[in-house]
Amino acid sequence: MAGTYDLVIVGGGISGASLLYTVGQFTDVESIALIEKERDIAAINSHHTNNSQTLHFGDIETNYTLEKADSVKEGAELLAGYLEAQDPDREFHDRRSKMVLGVGDEEARTLDRRYDEEGFGELFPKLRPIDREQIREIEPAVVEGRPPETTLRALQTPDGYVVDYGATAQSFVDAVRDQSHVDVYTDTEVTDVTPTRDGYTMATTDGRFDCSTAVVAAGSHSLQIAKELGYGQDKVLLPVAGSFFTARDFLDGKVYTLQMKKLPFAAVHGDADVHDPSITRFGPTAKLVPALERGRLSTVPDFFDVFGFSPAAMLSYANVLADSVLLPYVLKNLLYDLPEIGPRQFLPHVQKVVPEATLADISRAKGYGGVRPQIVDTSRKSLDMGEAKIVGENIVFNITPSPGASTCLKNAMRDAHTVVDTLDGDYQFDEESFRAATIEHFPRADESA
Repeated sequence: MAGTYDLVIVGGGISGASLLYTVGQFTDVESIALIEKERDIAAINSHHTNNSQTLHFGDIETNYTLEKADSVKEGAELLAGYLEAQDPDREFHDRRSKMVLGVGDEEARTLDRRYDEEGFGELFPKLRPIDREQIREIEPAVVEGRPPETTLRALQTPDGYVVDYGATAQSFVDAVRDQSHVDVYTDTEVTDVTPTRDGYTMATTDGRFDCSTAVVAAGSHSLQIAKELGYGQDKVLLPVAGSFFTARDFLDGKVYTLQMKKLPFAAVHGDADVHDPSITRFGPTAKLVPALERGRLSTVPDFFDVFGFSPAAMLSYANVLADSVLLPYVLKNLLYDLPEIGPRQFLPHVQKVVPEATLADISRAKGYGGVRPQIVDTSRKSLDMGEAKIVGENIVFNITPSPGASTCLKNAMRDAHTVVDTLDGDYQFDEESFRAATIEHFPRADESA
């Protein structure tokens, strides 16, 4: 195979697929190719077993500031609107209740302040504070077996979208792949990217591709390619693997616990699985792994490419991992993988959500979990809690946009503007039609749930 394109997208996960859909459907860019190294679209981190299946709005994520929640909210509404329009039969998503649970007086006060004083109640009109009896009506297992004197408070909303991001990515690709100006290549690995006078040449296992502009949406590998081209020298990676425990169907929707603001990882939560209502997943756990893809030894050398052994990198790692909050968290998470010990150590997190759960109820979920790269900024010697995007000359690298898949369409919208501005020619992005196909289908507070 070989070809010359206006735009080449590297990576067929949710990020690359959403950009293909956005540029292919709502711009007049004349030729677009998506290149994916796996045989299937969204086979790695976007696959439904490898993530928490959560659409993050910022309403119950208590480590978000109001400013970040405001930004994330639009991205989530774009995707939720797309799902409402394109998946009316709920084949790869569902809409359920979700809440963040406060246990005890202190956590209850934290949620009250968040809702009333910090502005989250105003930002999210469907969010509401509920007490023990209202919690019981929605999620009985959260209240059963809990001491009656324990204060319970929750912030609850009907916008608890559970999403199969792999199937969503496939739907993005299916929406445009039959158009004459769009080509999709799977089982095609990019082996080298070389700048040219007119853009970039990409050597692949199936031939050479030339393009005027490129977007690399290959997860952790995006930083690897960026570094090879001289970008992102002040960034290194700490790949974190997330795993889950499963239990019977304790919950009908999503129940989060309060998060620590200094941690980029999600607090433990319970979720009904998007495809299997007979189970509840609890997690994620988080542990550092020396690989860019879960269970693939072939990505260990790639990890060392982006890990970084410079003095600045090593000092940054030391500074991050020595944090009084992060270090105990990382060490404790190592225990969860141990036979017998792991479930015993993890059970209290489950019982905070479902008090009557026992060791016999939970087990490690085999085959569930992926790798989410955490960006370390060596210039600040700290974790980068924001969006990991590098914009170069006629090329964009998307590494792990925060909060990941939830903002894929908002990220695609930004990149579509970048692409049409970069390409020679009078190309246009029809953002009005893009919004009409996505966010305008999102159910608002004055509409029926």
